[in-house]
Amino acid sequence: MKSELARRIVFTLGALLVYRLGSYIPLPGISPLPGVSGNRLSIFSLGILPYLSAAIFIQLLSMVSSKLRALPRAGEAGRRKIARYTIGLAIILTAFQAFGIASGLQGIPNLVSDPGGLFVLSTTVTLTGGTMFLIWLSDQITVRGIGNGLALILFAGVAADMPRVVASMVGLVRRGDLSPERASLLVILWVALVGLVVFVELARRRVPVEFAGRKRGDRFVLAQPTHLSLKLNSAGLIPTVVAAWLLFLPLTLAGLVFGWTSPWMAAAYVQIAPGHLGHAILSSIAIIILAFVYTAHVIDPENAADSLKKLGGVIPGIEPGEPTAEHLDRVVSYTTCVGAAYLAAIVLIPEMLTAYSQAPFYLGGTSVLIVVCTVLDIETQVR
Repeated sequence: MKSELARRIVFTLGALLVYRLGSYIPLPGISPLPGVSGNRLSIFSLGILPYLSAAIFIQLLSMVSSKLRALPRAGEAGRRKIARYTIGLAIILTAFQAFGIASGLQGIPNLVSDPGGLFVLSTTVTLTGGTMFLIWLSDQITVRGIGNGLALILFAGVAADMPRVVASMVGLVRRGDLSPERASLLVILWVALVGLVVFVELARRRVPVEFAGRKRGDRFVLAQPTHLSLKLNSAGLIPTVVAAWLLFLPLTLAGLVFGWTSPWMAAAYVQIAPGHLGHAILSSIAIIILAFVYTAHVIDPENAADSLKKLGGVIPGIEPGEPTAEHLDRVVSYTTCVGAAYLAAIVLIPEMLTAYSQAPFYLGGTSVLIVVCTVLDIETQVR
């Protein structure tokens, strides 16, 4: 067991090293500019967010398509079809955004060495290929490594940026731009935020269940009480990660249609940037909606009720079958309301802290959520 765990850890570290090295491979045809971060214009610039967004879109479609909704219950073949649909949609979304980025890069003076159709094509193919490679790499981590591959790739990006954020804050204190008292208060509030995330991510809503006595093989199993454990935040970190990507997707489409140099385009980008009221409002709405959508994907009350009925389990005071499904749906809806509000607060609180400190650095609540959720998942996997 120890050798298997060690092998998985080594594989995971190697895969994450490949990802970090690839994030410094620049896009072809880009001239280096002072002050432009190299890994922001790398072959992995789009990351895996298009894939996560595609998964959300497929879930939304399943709500209106009975055929698509029935696929996960069709066994391994149905799950493979869902995976193919998600990959196909991810390719379309990635290529669309990559084309928009390539077109926008041409408008930056002295950035593209040889602008034109060939640059747009090569950049679109490169960015799309980079995202597809990361999807494959994350799947390999999940199967052969330890932890969830998608979460670990997100975690690696956040962890790599942590030293820069800390160094930026220390530099502000040394130059006198940020007082030591205010910096200390920020650190205390960040620690409290991490504690809140840990508390909520470990919180459970337990639904009591009783199983009748039944015969199993040659022995009789006595009736025993147990419970269904429902996470307070069943959606995890996906809504906060995908919401930011979805905010910029309509602007990418608008930039392609109306041009990237339009004054209202520049104003729109400013308004949805972190720290502005527009970003806070739109992010909160998107996160709450995505939390309900993804929870519906993770938890299926009807399927849970059917499973309980087949196993002879009942919720005390609730009839088996449809009444049980309705009761579970009601419980999940209540917990999701709390979880969605919590996710929105995790995004808004750091923005308010940054506005209060007036510091030119930003470490979002999404980053805290990614780190905490990934660490908790790894701890569970190791156990």
